Amino acid sequence: MSHAYSSLSRRDFLKLSALGLGALAFSPQKWGWAAEPRPLALPEFPQAELLGRNCAADTNLGGGKIELRVRPDVNAAVVRDVYRDEVFPWIREVVADSVSYDVPSQRWVETPEGYVRARYLQPCRNLPNVPLTAMPEGKSGFWAEVTVPYVDLIVDNPAPVSGWVRDHVYYNLQPRLYYQQVMWIDQIRVLDDGSVQYRVNERYGNPGDLFWADGAAFRPLTEDDLAPIHPDVDPATKKIVVNLTYQTLSCFEEEREVYFCRVSTGAGDGSTPLGEHAVWRKLISVRMANTSENTSYDLPGISWTTLFSGTGVAIHGTTSHNDFGFPRSHGCVNCRPEDAKWIFRWCLPQVPLEPGDVQWSDWVKGSTHVFVVDTLF
Repeated sequence: MSHAYSSLSRRDFLKLSALGLGALAFSPQKWGWAAEPRPLALPEFPQAELLGRNCAADTNLGGGKIELRVRPDVNAAVVRDVYRDEVFPWIREVVADSVSYDVPSQRWVETPEGYVRARYLQPCRNLPNVPLTAMPEGKSGFWAEVTVPYVDLIVDNPAPVSGWVRDHVYYNLQPRLYYQQVMWIDQIRVLDDGSVQYRVNERYGNPGDLFWADGAAFRPLTEDDLAPIHPDVDPATKKIVVNLTYQTLSCFEEEREVYFCRVSTGAGDGSTPLGEHAVWRKLISVRMANTSENTSYDLPGISWTTLFSGTGVAIHGTTSHNDFGFPRSHGCVNCRPEDAKWIFRWCLPQVPLEPGDVQWSDWVKGSTHVFVVDTLF
């Protein structure tokens, strides 16, 4: 299981985020519990084809505060500070004017106001949907992907259960889901004002939290989203190679590379285990959490999860940083969600839309193998 690496605890970084919010604190009495249905409209996001969301609060980087600068240079003048989840039009990605050795990545994003380091901005789009007003016939729920930069959540249970929800309540932070996270929708309601809300659930790994959110933020997944890629290829010829040196992932059919992407593996030595492994479970989405002495994280809606080693090491989509190409996780192989989805559809075993989870007993013969290497080619 993975999360962006940091020496701060989850509570520490959320506390720092809260300090940056100043007067924008939220009271649990105002937003936390949904005893009575209330409207929860999507924010007005900037108008642009591609957007960037400040995801530093998700990755423990400076408690969520980052700097907008006049040039792509860490020594350039600061235009202003940027706080949790602010969204910018993404004009283009550029290389730093001068090399900075404090952080390996030299990628910056140009916005209308200035420049922000790319590692702090999640690429996203604002694609609201026409929500369903009733559950599809014969269905008890459906998988859905967030298609807007973020959507606010109303907690529907008497008290928060998950660590991440408790922390948000404790520090008066609005709980949210983010672009390309995938969740299970198990109820729909139409309010008096005509707005539609979905009840958001974690089908796998949920300790008990339920939420309501604006249905326009979610696109229901279809069979096409799970359609196998290259199903006619001999499964025995497929393999995945993760290179820890280069922080890359390649999918091979025989000796032909058919897919390539940059990834972020474990930041600690040995956290992403070397050697040959076999895919043993795949889930469309799952909550990941760990509260051990040296590791503390609790993450909902981890999409396109392909487990291949131990009880928790996986290839999966990541929305909490944009620093692919550098180690960041607690052991998992972080990918852009679109990369994780391609890999999920291509490798075996295949997963049906319902129930969206497959466990494989014959790991050696019946699934794609993952080779984690640490070599220079």
